[in-house]
Amino acid sequence: MLVVSPIMSGTENKGRLQNLVLARSLIDRAGHLRTDPTKIDELWGQAKILFLVKDRLHATDSDLSFHQAEDIFGQGERYFLGLNSDSGQSYFAWHTDDEVIPEEELRTLRQIGAELSDEEAGLAGHAIALSHWHSSHPRCARCGAPTKSDLGGSVRICESDGSQHHPRTDPAVIVLVKDEDNRLLLGRQHSWAPGRFSNFAGFVEPGESFEQCVVREVEEESGLVVHGVHYLGSQPWPFPASIMIAYEATTSDVSSARPDGEEIVEIMWFTRESMKAAVHSGEISLPPRISVSRRMIEYWYGEGAIEDLGANSWTR
Repeated sequence: MLVVSPIMSGTENKGRLQNLVLARSLIDRAGHLRTDPTKIDELWGQAKILFLVKDRLHATDSDLSFHQAEDIFGQGERYFLGLNSDSGQSYFAWHTDDEVIPEEELRTLRQIGAELSDEEAGLAGHAIALSHWHSSHPRCARCGAPTKSDLGGSVRICESDGSQHHPRTDPAVIVLVKDEDNRLLLGRQHSWAPGRFSNFAGFVEPGESFEQCVVREVEEESGLVVHGVHYLGSQPWPFPASIMIAYEATTSDVSSARPDGEEIVEIMWFTRESMKAAVHSGEISLPPRISVSRRMIEYWYGEGAIEDLGANSWTR
C-alpha cells in the first residue's frame, strides 16, 4: 500500500506549487482489489458512499454527505474509490441520473472543492472524473456495441466483443508568464465576461512534449517567445477529463505581446501593486481557489496573496 502526499516540506517545496486542492488525495486506490468481485461486494456493504446526481455531489457548502449501501436506490452505477490507508474504511461513489436528492442539497465540485478536507477533495475529484468518463463512453469505440462498467468502475467492457476500455486523461499545460521585471501577464478568453483573467493554457498535441507545448501555446495566444521554462506542479481537472501541468516561463521581449484575437481577446501586465488595486476596484476577477491557475497567481504574488487578493474569483 502506497500513499504519496503531494505536500512537500523543507527545501523540496522551493519553487513549487503547494496544497493544490485536487492534488491532495490521501486515499489508497487499492487497484489490486478491483479484480475480486466478492471483495468489492464486501467493501460496498461497509462503505461510505458519495452520491452523484449527474455531475453534482450530495454535499453541504463545506462537506460531502456520505451514504450507506442500504440507503442507495434508483438506477445507477457504483465506482470503487479506494480505502483510507489508516482505518481501512472503503469509499465508493454511486452515480445516477435520477433526481433522487433535493436540488438544494446538491453542489458542484467547483463550488465546494476548495472547502473540502484533503481526503474529501481527493474522493470528490476521483468520483467526478469517473462519472464524466462513464457518461460519455456508453458504447464501444471499436464496434459501437453497448459497454458496461466493470472492475469497480475502473473500466468499461464491450458487451459484444469483450474489449476493455479504460479512462483517459487529457494533458494540458498552464503557464505563468513573466517579464524580466517580474510582471505577470494574464489573458481573457473571448467567451469570458469582461474583467475575467487567467493564465495561458492549452492541450498538449500528439508528439509534443510539455515544454514544447508551453512555448507554442504562449506564442500562439500572446505573441511572446518565452524561455526559462520551469515546472511548478500539477493537479487533475476533471471538467471533464484533464490534468493541468503548471509551468512558469520568462520573456525578454515584451514588445511583441498581443492577444491572438480568436481565443484570447485581451491581455494585461500586472505588478503586485496593480493587481491588488485592480482586484479591489473590481476591474478584474481572478480564477477560483480550486484551480491551479489561482494558486499560480498566488505563488507569483507571494506573501500576503490570500489577504490582498481575497475571495475575488469567478467560476469556469
